[in-house]
Amino acid sequence: MTRVRLRPTMQSDLDFVLTLERDPENLPFITPWERTQHEAAIRFPDFRHFIIEAGPDFESAGFAIVIGCRSQHQSIELKRMVVQVKGQGTGRAAFRVLKRIAFDDLGAHRLWLDVKSMNTRARGLYESEGFQVEGTLRDAVRVGKLTPSGFDSLVVMSMLASEFAGRRTAVQELPA
Repeated sequence: MTRVRLRPTMQSDLDFVLTLERDPENLPFITPWERTQHEAAIRFPDFRHFIIEAGPDFESAGFAIVIGCRSQHQSIELKRMVVQVKGQGTGRAAFRVLKRIAFDDLGAHRLWLDVKSMNTRARGLYESEGFQVEGTLRDAVRVGKLTPSGFDSLVVMSMLASEFAGRRTAVQELPA
């Protein structure tokens, strides 16, 4: 498993974050934010904005944003996760750390996300990591010429704290 750690994003990291968001390889799968949105996410207590560091020297390898950290409903959303190099296990390792943070540190009852239906790589990761499909928001986002209709659907997926605990018991998750 790839070694990763997450640390809070600093203002000095935002050029890296914006570069990742605007990378042509990532653009089809996300809706990029303006710098001011990222600045607000760094400061707002209901958000956690992380830099994903990976490898032997823990170099910056991506970023992740979670929302709803103070939700009275204990429902936390993984708003975005982008890794620089795909297919090397960084995303999976970071996702496992994010689940631990959400359930162990932030006390989530439910961790959820939405993913574009055409993002098969991410969907496969989330399913293999125990997330369940809750439903589909049909043709919810404009994607231009990437699909014949110009729209893509969002697949809503989640994991409950009890499911996370069961996976931990089965040694499918990081220890507490």
